[in-house]
Amino acid sequence: MIRFASGLLAGLFLALPATAETTIDTARGPVSVAAVPETVAVYDVAALDTLVALGITPAGTPERVLVPYLQETAKKAAPVGTLFEPDLEALSMLAPDLVIAGGRSAPQIAQLERVAPTLDMTIGPDLLTDARARLLAYGKLFGREARAAELEAALEARLAEVRAAAEGKGTALVLLTNGPKLSAYGRGSRFGWIHEATGLPEAVEGLAAATHGDAVSFEFIAEADPDWLLVVDRGAAIGAEGASAQAVLDNALVADTTAWKKGQVVYLDPAEVYVAGGGYRAMTAVLDQLIGALGKG
Repeated sequence: MIRFASGLLAGLFLALPATAETTIDTARGPVSVAAVPETVAVYDVAALDTLVALGITPAGTPERVLVPYLQETAKKAAPVGTLFEPDLEALSMLAPDLVIAGGRSAPQIAQLERVAPTLDMTIGPDLLTDARARLLAYGKLFGREARAAELEAALEARLAEVRAAAEGKGTALVLLTNGPKLSAYGRGSRFGWIHEATGLPEAVEGLAAATHGDAVSFEFIAEADPDWLLVVDRGAAIGAEGASAQAVLDNALVADTTAWKKGQVVYLDPAEVYVAGGGYRAMTAVLDQLIGALGKG
């Protein structure tokens, strides 16, 4: 009987499937993840945004999440430090199966890997391509492929709609204000995806594809004379004190542009375009805002 029971037990173990592995695309190439992660800590706001859109609730998030609609999710999760300074003790106590980092937290990945397997899900300047890839990767990783496909289809529909709304509407200049400082962004830059998504030509070609954009002046804006000014207020995005983008741009030089005269200055939601850029809900909300503005132009 003992031999029979031992043989039966061994047979049962042999019949059990091996631990499944899923290979997904990351910013550092394909990575295999064992099984479906159950306890996940997230140190990237864009990732948090997309995960929530897929119906996935993280167990750990940064202490301060600057995107209003993600704050309720963050309140229910364990605080595990900040994007720039992870709390490794709190993370260890959480004992996550997986950590997702990227963007602002990417330099901390070596530290995070000391606690748990960590994915670099950074979204680069080719935002639309990377955002789609991350959406599908999370769907595959968490067994939400159908939901990811549904969201991707909705994104494609929005992109078609914004391109139709932008057709023949002239040029655009994407501008970031940081208090009194101004930076312009063209194709290939962190906000260059807006040109790609809308099809709006650049009012000024050849801008540097630097992370912080090209420092510009009011005279530059006046000379560019864009049909559309698409504005990102960094100060508002991070809760900094100082003059708003509306106040900074309210001057005679900007007021003489076609965009200002036609009421075609669009103040993009700062949290969605600056803090959570590339996150699914943030990206689609910015597209919706552009569709609404361009449809009136």
